[in-house]
Amino acid sequence: MACKRYLIIPKEVPMRRPVFPAPYRHEHAPVKNVNEVVREQLTAGQRAADWIASRVGSWQFIIGQSVLLTVWVILNITAWIRHWDPYPFILMNLVLSLQAAYTAPMIMMSQNRQAARDRIEAHNDYEVNQKAEAEIRAILDNLAAQNAAIAEVHAMLEELRGRLADRDQPNA
Repeated sequence: MACKRYLIIPKEVPMRRPVFPAPYRHEHAPVKNVNEVVREQLTAGQRAADWIASRVGSWQFIIGQSVLLTVWVILNITAWIRHWDPYPFILMNLVLSLQAAYTAPMIMMSQNRQAARDRIEAHNDYEVNQKAEAEIRAILDNLAAQNAAIAEVHAMLEELRGRLADRDQPNA
C-alpha cells in the first residue's frame, strides 16, 4: 500500500505579505486630436489661404494655367478674334504678375499656419510621451515589486523543501 504524503507547513515559517506600489491613477486629460484643435481655431482667411494653396500647388492648376496661356498666345498671334494683347503680351504679363503678387502671400500664410499646426502637434506629441513615460514607470515599479515577491516566495519554498528533506532523512 502506498502511503499518502501531506504537506504540512510548520507554524514557524513566517509568511510576509509582499508590498506593491499603489495602483497607478490616470489623472491626465485625454489625448487631443490635433486636427480638431486646429480646425476649431481656423479663421475664414486661413481657410481661404489653405484652399488657394491647395489649388495653386496642384498639377491641375499648372496644366489649366498652361492651357489658358497657350490659348491666349495663339489667339493673339493668329488674330482669330482680335488683338486684345499683341506681342510681347504686356497684358498677360500684368495678369500673371497680379496673380503672383496675390497668390504668393496667401501661400505664405498657409505655410505659416501649417508651421503653427506642426508646433501644436509637436507639443501634443510631447504631452503624450510624458504620459506614456509615467505609465511605463508605474508598470516597471509594479514589475519590480512582483519580482521581489516572487523571489521571496521562491526563498520560502526552498526553505520548506529543505525542512522537509531534513525531516525525511533517517536519523543516524
